[in-house]
Amino acid sequence: MSGRVGDLSLKQAEHLIEFRKRVEDILPDLPAQHDNYLLRWLRARSFNVQKAEAMLRKHLEFRIRMKADTIIEDWKPPEVIERYVSGGLCGYDLEGCPIWYDIVGPLDPQGLMMSCSKQDFLRTKLRDTELLRRECQKQTQKLGKNVDTVTLISDCEGLGLKHLWKPAMETYGEVLTMFEDNYPEGLKKVFLIKTPKLFPVAYNLIKHFLSEETRRKICILGANWQEELRRHIDPGQLPVLFGGTLTDPDGDPRCRTMINYGGDVPSSYYVQNNGVTVQYDNSVTVNRGSAHTLECDITTPGSLLRWQFASDGADIGFGVFMRTQEGGGDQKVGDMLQVLPSERYNSHMVPEDHTLTCAVPGTYVLRFDNTYSLLHSKKISYNVNVLLPDGQIQSPRSSNEIGQLN
Repeated sequence: MSGRVGDLSLKQAEHLIEFRKRVEDILPDLPAQHDNYLLRWLRARSFNVQKAEAMLRKHLEFRIRMKADTIIEDWKPPEVIERYVSGGLCGYDLEGCPIWYDIVGPLDPQGLMMSCSKQDFLRTKLRDTELLRRECQKQTQKLGKNVDTVTLISDCEGLGLKHLWKPAMETYGEVLTMFEDNYPEGLKKVFLIKTPKLFPVAYNLIKHFLSEETRRKICILGANWQEELRRHIDPGQLPVLFGGTLTDPDGDPRCRTMINYGGDVPSSYYVQNNGVTVQYDNSVTVNRGSAHTLECDITTPGSLLRWQFASDGADIGFGVFMRTQEGGGDQKVGDMLQVLPSERYNSHMVPEDHTLTCAVPGTYVLRFDNTYSLLHSKKISYNVNVLLPDGQIQSPRSSNEIGQLN
């Protein structure tokens, strides 16, 4: 049985009933509550109810943290991303599923990462995914049947060594992990067209981020790729450039009003060359395999915690936590409340500058994490301060940690 509505075994149906009961408390906070939605999480965990519940609860935490419900209305990507990140939504396949185009060749990974933060890029991909989720909902209402998957066409022409740049591949891996963890069973088919000789190398670098089910949905098309696409997509829904008859209103065969074709990012966008200079008051060397923490005692709700930092030569992990025991100088990070999950930031290319409103008083711990690096120490230049509601500024305390103890 496929594990979909109308095609469930007796055991699968029982698991669905149990799953719904176990997540009943969070259903109102999810994007959907119907069986089709819940079955996606069960299929992703082979109908293991306990694992599916853990996955769904973690996803809800992700939605709240990333403000996924309002990201389309409330967040606008930086101009350099809007202009130079290629891809777009254009048309529907024969079953009414939205089609997303990924245009690889013109993408300038290094230029983009020199011009915006990795987190802005990740937020952009989340925003795109939420747009597609809403488009599926519209198609469901329009067609009167469940539409919850997306067809992806990836034009690999021009894939080259610049796309295999290590920071870019690591970021792309994070994007794929975000998809797998938070949008399971969202892909219908992935059509890869015009793949060059370098493609197997690129695929081997990213395939471990993909689930086995996702890998099975990948179709590498040969020289007859246009004919193959037309087997799944009506020509009227397929741009002329990709073998169909669809054009923009002005006759553009590339449908540029719907698909962005990217290009090289002008150096004028680079943060380092934009006249942006930050005076850092502090610096610290975080040894390999260790971490450095800064503690801020927040006594007044509504205080604003701000951090700015840049690393020298390589990325650095950073996260914000909150102590859960009084005077717990030896409390491990893993036992603290996670406020901002630790992530690796490419702050050697684009300096970080962010703020956090501290609604709850307590001891906030900012942690520079180099525990993943077994070879290299990292020099970090930083400013961290707390702006109290009355306008006063407060400085943090600092300490070093040995990574293995956390």
